[in-house]
Amino acid sequence: MSQPDIHISEVGPRDGLQSVKATMATADKCRWIDALAAAGLREIEVGSFVPAKLLPQMADVADVVRHAASLPGLTVMALVPNRRGAEAALAAGVHKLTLPVSASEAHSLANVRKTREQMVEELREVIALRNERASGVPVEVGLSTAFGCTLQGPVAEDEVIALAVACVQAGVDEVGLSDTTGMANPAQVRRLFTRLRAELGGHAGAAHMHNTRGLGLANCLAAYDVGVRAFDSSLGGLGGCPYAPGASGNVVTEDLVFMFEAMGVSTGVDMAKLLAAREPLRAGLPGEPVYGMTPEAGLPKGWGH
Repeated sequence: MSQPDIHISEVGPRDGLQSVKATMATADKCRWIDALAAAGLREIEVGSFVPAKLLPQMADVADVVRHAASLPGLTVMALVPNRRGAEAALAAGVHKLTLPVSASEAHSLANVRKTREQMVEELREVIALRNERASGVPVEVGLSTAFGCTLQGPVAEDEVIALAVACVQAGVDEVGLSDTTGMANPAQVRRLFTRLRAELGGHAGAAHMHNTRGLGLANCLAAYDVGVRAFDSSLGGLGGCPYAPGASGNVVTEDLVFMFEAMGVSTGVDMAKLLAAREPLRAGLPGEPVYGMTPEAGLPKGWGH
């Protein structure tokens, strides 16, 4: 089987589920992850290792990781905010760790109660732990608020790049850019990813775009145009904001796969099975809105021939 042209990391089971009020039952999470893997998604962010009292939706994360790790050919990723989370994640058998580092100082203090410099220190501790316990496990960082912040407004591009370089110097394998607030536009995406790739080379990571103002796919395409080949997305666009339905959610996996496949860019994902993976999501979160243009419109006549 040849390698797909691009790599799609499905973040719904973490980024999506932690932003909805309801908690999906463990068995439903596992069924949903099974369906995502069956569709051909090779990397799934299955949860985050944070205190259950802070995020009750993630209380079963170790069980979910153990189930997902039994699926052949799947890279099981989890978000960890610190060394303690990383210890628990490695103990559960996670294949890849991702840490949240904010490009905006205001967001960093609000989100993880640490300055950007303190988060880089935290990274060093996680890398030391990884090197000691699980040298084969990659550690990646998605720089949140890289394109702007709802708390402080614009984020200087020089600061974003300097922080990305500091993360790589701390030992991180990959640094991607996240449009946490949905403020990015395609020209900005091209500019920033061009700089990131020039500075970091092979350590430059994924584009994590949000569809807050309807520019998610346009921004993914802009990143693709300047050489980015890894993208985060969420089935059904799960991961919205309770105060702006459908607004601040992640890029919809179904629409992202459709766009690239229609362009002749292979994703390795089976579109029909991907659409079928919406059923276990709906069953596990009854009443929660799910989004997507492609699922509503259906596939065009002659698709896949």
